[in-house]
Amino acid sequence: MKCPFCDELEDKVVDSRMAKEGEVIRRRRECLGCKRRYTTYERVEEILPMVVKKDGRRESFDRTKILSGLKKACEKRPISTATIEDVTDRIEKRIQEMGETEIESRIVGEELMKELHQLDQVAYVRFASVYREFKDIDQFMDELKTLAQQRRDR
Repeated sequence: MKCPFCDELEDKVVDSRMAKEGEVIRRRRECLGCKRRYTTYERVEEILPMVVKKDGRRESFDRTKILSGLKKACEKRPISTATIEDVTDRIEKRIQEMGETEIESRIVGEELMKELHQLDQVAYVRFASVYREFKDIDQFMDELKTLAQQRRDR
């Protein structure tokens, strides 16, 4: 493992622990070059589907894109990084459990929308405005009215 501080390739593992209910191993490492410590996470490499984009292009599933989208939507909201990571894990797990070799990007987006809808309505509207490509204020207001109605129906 390359040291993030000095690029040395030699290190030693100081501590290993299970994390995320046994799905991840957290390792504390010490660089043999600069003696600084850093943390790495190890997880089973999962077979995830190719994502078919709107224009027909195919690309590998990328969890960092989900994480990035969530972080942007939740920016300046009272939502912890741990919660965002948990949401990302749930979405990734559901997609993997579908067992498909290819999945439309729309399905990934809808899974994200479901999670945000339950998590934070402001973050949901932020994401929806980009994801659904609102063209004008009327589309934005329609989404807000739908949210308000759902809230009243509870």
